[in-house]
Amino acid sequence: MTMPHCQGCGAPLTRTLVDLGVMPLANSFVKPDRRNPEPVYPLHARVCDQCLLVQVDTVVPPGEIFSDYLYFSSYSDSWLAHARLYAAMAIERFALDRTSVVIEIASNDGYLLTNFVAAGIPCLGIEPAANVARAATARGVPTEVAFFSAETARQLAAQGHRADLLAAKNVLAHVPDINDFVAGIALLLKPEGVFTVEFPHLMNLISQVQFDTIYHEHFTYLSLLALERVFARHGLRVFDVEEIPTHGGSLRVFVCHNASERAELPGAAAVRAREMQAQLDRPEGYAGFAERVDRVRRDLLTFLDTARAEGRSVAAYGAAAKGNTLLNYCGIGPDRVTFVADRSTAKQGLLLPGSRIPVRAPEAIFAAKPDYVLILPWNLIDELSDQLAAISTWGGRLVTAIPRLQVR
Repeated sequence: MTMPHCQGCGAPLTRTLVDLGVMPLANSFVKPDRRNPEPVYPLHARVCDQCLLVQVDTVVPPGEIFSDYLYFSSYSDSWLAHARLYAAMAIERFALDRTSVVIEIASNDGYLLTNFVAAGIPCLGIEPAANVARAATARGVPTEVAFFSAETARQLAAQGHRADLLAAKNVLAHVPDINDFVAGIALLLKPEGVFTVEFPHLMNLISQVQFDTIYHEHFTYLSLLALERVFARHGLRVFDVEEIPTHGGSLRVFVCHNASERAELPGAAAVRAREMQAQLDRPEGYAGFAERVDRVRRDLLTFLDTARAEGRSVAAYGAAAKGNTLLNYCGIGPDRVTFVADRSTAKQGLLLPGSRIPVRAPEAIFAAKPDYVLILPWNLIDELSDQLAAISTWGGRLVTAIPRLQVR
């Protein structure tokens, strides 16, 4: 078998973070009448010994993942609130007005840019999934249907689109060629423009055993130290970093051209220091993760098998991609978890990929009255605890598996 190479620096990838076996694409939901099994691909996360970029070593063509996509950001109340706060912060901090241009990469259904439209600030979304882009356009958000790349940026810049604020929410991990993507950032950003990117912090993934955030559409898993090496190759630098609570603990990184007059702020140095303390600046800092992942699997299976032996029922909530990694890695199917409820009407009536667990509307929880509800998007536990508070009326309890099994 050919040795995979780092998509960041090209070095051979010889170090494993965790090998999760073979799995279907995390968002490839299945129609109930489908008989043939969905395609599966190896899901093996590795660490580059040279530049310390964590990545999966099998790249699925992005067209197979994102062309017709079933993730719509507007179904999460907490994420909409996060977007509103971001827009207000950016408008004030960078003095954005009607003469400014805001561009978002992977703009989804326009959930973020609607806040800039409402403020009268010109904006443009770039979204590869045509079905999702249509939803954005219907909301009044101008949207270019395209995969973002250096060539896309070159074409948009030639059309007069250059950004004072260029935003990317949780998209950088989704690109199969991180150097091409960042080269596009440099092309699309005005000389004193700001690029902000958010991503789940690799330091939390490791410390909190968040292995379920590993799936095929996440090609890379990012630390500040590794990402700064990528930016430096393309004439960009980090001038500030904020730690934010989304997705189990994320970074919001502020980036500008090397020649920009923006001074570096203390947030960047603080995160660098914490990553170095966690040994993310050396290959040894990534050891032992696979063993901790296996413990999560064993504990969850023991809980579910004990519940079944006691005659107790288990349903799940949140048909999230991370949940599909968890279920498929653990080998969990409808015999252990009868159904999963989700607010997205685009997912209801389908089956989860791999596990073939049926997706139903949230009302199904209250009709079935399960003894336990396994929360798959554990990062939304506070929001979902409020939505599901009524399960206590029949003695139902909420369960999360990561970073360790908890019954609430």
